[in-house]
Amino acid sequence: MVAMASSKKGKELSKRKKVAAILFALGDETASNILKHLDENELHILANEMSFLDKVEPEELNLYFEELLEELGKKGFIKGGVENMKHLLEKAFGEEKAKEMLGKIGTPLEKVSFYSLANISPKMIANFIKNELPQTIAVILAHLEPMQAAEVLSYLPENIQTDVALRIAKLESVSPDIIAELESVLEAEVRSSGGAESHQVGGVEPVAELLNNVPKELEQKILSYIEDVNPDLAEDIKSKMFVFEDLVSVDDRGIQAILKEISNEDLLLALKTATEEIKEKIFKNMSQRAADMIKEDLEAMGPTKLSDVEKAQQNIIKIAKRLEDEGKIVIAKGGAGGEVVV
Repeated sequence: MVAMASSKKGKELSKRKKVAAILFALGDETASNILKHLDENELHILANEMSFLDKVEPEELNLYFEELLEELGKKGFIKGGVENMKHLLEKAFGEEKAKEMLGKIGTPLEKVSFYSLANISPKMIANFIKNELPQTIAVILAHLEPMQAAEVLSYLPENIQTDVALRIAKLESVSPDIIAELESVLEAEVRSSGGAESHQVGGVEPVAELLNNVPKELEQKILSYIEDVNPDLAEDIKSKMFVFEDLVSVDDRGIQAILKEISNEDLLLALKTATEEIKEKIFKNMSQRAADMIKEDLEAMGPTKLSDVEKAQQNIIKIAKRLEDEGKIVIAKGGAGGEVVV
């Protein structure tokens, strides 16, 4: 009985890991929408798993999606085979993403050639094929995504790059048998070299990014739980987050750069619940006339949904983070001060 209980617990933990990995793979917006519908206990369990999740192999992640779709099918949520499954995924993720996901889990759609190379770095692919004939390399690159093929080409020896590009341009039909043979050889090389790279799907930064995109109430609930079970981890997550209140740490030129990007409607809504410190920071970086108009509009503003205010604040946060990613401003979390990069 003890052994059985232990086995069941291990299986349950494995399921939690799978769910956490799938949520990260679906992206912040979709994951946050799913989290909104969980009860408090489910939320606590998932928050814990997502915080500690590290790397998941591509093949492992594909199996998670396959198991999820099979489970939904058993419960009657997916009926009518591939077409209905395809329809549901297209509705949720769009046509291209749905086709990609269905291809990964082995559904009988059109086969994607050289799919085994999809999760391999361009540099590693170049190392695999650099000693092949230029014509062979051209066939392989012609079946990769354009961006991936371009990167692979850049890593090939310079003396064959132009020849390979020319051969791709002249390439016409290629026998399916030749392609199948090339795929078989490359897949064997990938397996023998351990070439499929792990993907970072979890950890502190992804959780911080996810929490930046969920409603405030949900964010606080998750952080509160993590603080209870692991205070140090909670502090680490907080240090990676950027919340609306962090605008007070951005210097004047940084605020001015952000204000150029945001709409008056978002600014007005965002300031509805803002602290006086943030309002003062914003107003002093606007013209007197613009500041007076915003103040008047705030005084005249009637009751507003908190969700609308939070959405406007999230829009401003996204703009600030984009500017930081572009190297135009530096945002220091935790009130340490920010600056514009010139």
